[in-house]
Amino acid sequence: MLINTATIQFIKEHINEDPLKLALQGKKYPDVNMAVAIAQIVGQKIAAEKVPSWAQTEGILYPSHLSMEQCSSEATAVYKAALMTGESFADLTAGFGIDCAFIAKNFKRATYVERQEELCDIARHNYDLLGLSHVTVVNGDGVDYLAQMNDVDWIFLDPARRNKQGGKTVAIEDCEPNVASLWKALLGKAKRVMIKLSPMLDISLALQSLSFVSQVHIISVANECKELLIVLDRDYEAKEPTLICVNIAKDGSEQLYTFTKQEEAIDCSYANEIGHFVYEPNASILKAGAYKSIARRFELTKLHPNSHLYTSNQFVADFPGRKFECESVFGLGKKEIKSHLADIKKANITIRNFPSTVDDLRKRIKLSDGGDVFLFATTIYDDQKVLVKCKKVSL
Repeated sequence: MLINTATIQFIKEHINEDPLKLALQGKKYPDVNMAVAIAQIVGQKIAAEKVPSWAQTEGILYPSHLSMEQCSSEATAVYKAALMTGESFADLTAGFGIDCAFIAKNFKRATYVERQEELCDIARHNYDLLGLSHVTVVNGDGVDYLAQMNDVDWIFLDPARRNKQGGKTVAIEDCEPNVASLWKALLGKAKRVMIKLSPMLDISLALQSLSFVSQVHIISVANECKELLIVLDRDYEAKEPTLICVNIAKDGSEQLYTFTKQEEAIDCSYANEIGHFVYEPNASILKAGAYKSIARRFELTKLHPNSHLYTSNQFVADFPGRKFECESVFGLGKKEIKSHLADIKKANITIRNFPSTVDDLRKRIKLSDGGDVFLFATTIYDDQKVLVKCKKVSL
């Protein structure tokens, strides 16, 4: 990607302006490559939120909006990098190169492989700025490169999750490349392989399509599930992988919960009443399906087999999720609602195993969103539909 002096100056002067309005002013700036300038301004705005350390590095180039949308965040890239170390590493689907850049810091030799020539040019430029001279950039197809590459300690790949029509896909077999048909070849070249997949993917189905899976990492950022990472290990002989649920907070701290499907198969205790405290697991734990093991691990009782909320009379400070003090439990009759919500105009509503949407329930009880009150609409031990009024515990 070539950027002339006029375009660079235009970007600096207009970095905080509306890209849509700037795009209409192309005739006023004949020496400016407006398409490139807009891409850089939009990319800078996205990077400021998604990859702050790059946004603060002068001279970083950004690709098209789609590549920026699909790339990893700095928070998830840092997490992945912490799991991967060794002598040599290859990223076979490198894209904009966020993951490759952070992971490569832990290796003496690294290879970036990408089919799009423009992304390769951007990577060469950016990696020089970032001091990643030990990364070799290869413009080519990752599967073709795999067939002729030398052995490495780790391979990373992030299969494209869009079909030919541009729609999103979530099954392993529908991604490009299809790692379900590649895992043998991948482990033939690397001791370990990390595969990044859609958070919408069914984990059980994914595990049926792969072998030598040692770990599954379910990553959330600010309690929003972002990525699934599947680790293959050619020396791993156990039949069952470890599932690792992590929630990365805005301040960079992490909540971790680790379990196996064997642990989850053992039943837990169920509540015959809601205690003083109520707990909601973070998004990664819910995605992973750790519904019963977490109750046993933290000595909690579950409200209902299908309501993934938990309770106790003693406060559990290290529970990996949101924690609440229960103020009242009531039904959905008009008198009960009026009695318990009489002076409340706002509430944060969560639906768990309840025959309604948040919007429909909000209209019914006439509360706008926000405030300090938290309402859980759920089903409890006797199949009764109730509202649980809480206040959040920040400890």
